[in-house]
Amino acid sequence: MEADTRSVRVERHGAVSVITINRPSVRNAVNQAVSLGIAAALDALDDDDTLGVGILTGAGGTFCSGMDLKAFVNGERPEIPGRGLGGLTEHIPRKPLIAAVEGYALAGGCEIVLACDLVVASSTARFGIPEVTRGLVAGAGGLVRLPRKIPRQIALEYALTGAHFTADDAHRWGLVNRLCAEGAALATALELASAILANAPLAVQMTKRIMAESASWGEAESWDRQRALVDEVLATDDAREGALAFSEKRAPQWTGK
Repeated sequence: MEADTRSVRVERHGAVSVITINRPSVRNAVNQAVSLGIAAALDALDDDDTLGVGILTGAGGTFCSGMDLKAFVNGERPEIPGRGLGGLTEHIPRKPLIAAVEGYALAGGCEIVLACDLVVASSTARFGIPEVTRGLVAGAGGLVRLPRKIPRQIALEYALTGAHFTADDAHRWGLVNRLCAEGAALATALELASAILANAPLAVQMTKRIMAESASWGEAESWDRQRALVDEVLATDDAREGALAFSEKRAPQWTGK
C-alpha cells in the first residue's frame, strides 16, 4: 500500500513541516495509509536540509482517536514493520517533532503523542490509553513511554483503568510543554518551532540525540559517549560561527555545516 495524500496532509511553513492526519470523519483514526503517510512525511523532514522542525497534528478539532478498529476487525494492521503505529512509534525522526493536540489523543493517538519530542495542547484536549477497555494492550509505546514521562503510579492508574486525563493534568505531570486556548494548538506549536529554529540545526539535532540515547547509558560510560558526540558538533562550521557571532555581538548565520 502506498501513502495516501488524502489521509495525511503536509504543508510547509518556512522551515517547519506541518503534518496533519486528515480523517476527521473517523476522528483521525490510524489505518495503514495514515501510517505510511506520516512515515513518508517524517522521512522528507529528515532528508530536507531546509527543514528544521516537524509538527504533527490532526484535522477537524481532534488529534487522533487511535487505531482504526473497523480496519483492524477487517484484518488490517495499521503498523509499519520497523516503524510502528503512525510510522513513528518505533522510528523517531532525527529532527525535533512537536505534537499539536486539539480534542482527543487517545489509545494509539496518545502513543503517537508520547513518541513526539514536545507537546502543545489546547485546554480542552484529552489524553488516555484506554486499550484495556476494549480487550487490547497499549503496545505502541504507551506502557513504556507514559511512566517515563509522568509519575509511574499515575501512569499505572491511567493504564489499568483506561481513564482519560485532561490537558491541565498532562501539563501538571510534565507531559505537555505548553497549554493554549482551544483552537490555538497549531499556532502555539509554530511559535515553539520558531524558538527552536533560531538555534544551530546540527547542535539541535545532536542535543535531541544525546538526551534520547543517554537514558540507556551507564554512569561509567556516559561521559565518554557524550564527549564523542559533542566533539562532532564542536568541529562544525556552525560552532565556530556561534562563537564568532557572540564575540562580534551579532546574530549568528547558521549553515548547518
